[in-house]
Amino acid sequence: MSNTAEKLQLLIRNCRAGVTLRVNNHRSICQTAARALDEQKDWLCPPEIEDSVRAKMIETNTIIEIHFYPRGSVSFYEIFHHDLDTLLDEAIACLREDFASHPKIEIV
Repeated sequence: MSNTAEKLQLLIRNCRAGVTLRVNNHRSICQTAARALDEQKDWLCPPEIEDSVRAKMIETNTIIEIHFYPRGSVSFYEIFHHDLDTLLDEAIACLREDFASHPKIEIV
């Protein structure tokens, strides 16, 4: 998939429930990326972010996050990154893997 908008549309079209994309929400409350990421450690289920990705998020003060619900409002995926296209590629890979485990569901 070549285009950011097409990637996002694919996710929206194929999720039975919501897709939420947030970019730099930490800046809305005058927080640094480092502080926002540090606070996630206290979450009940903190996100798993690779060290190199976390370092780049802090370096660029950029946190992009997506939450999406492929099969309804019960289960969801949550991905964090500093690069929107990479984030969407990872989300689409999760969607494809999720749908592959359910043969009656296919990506359109």
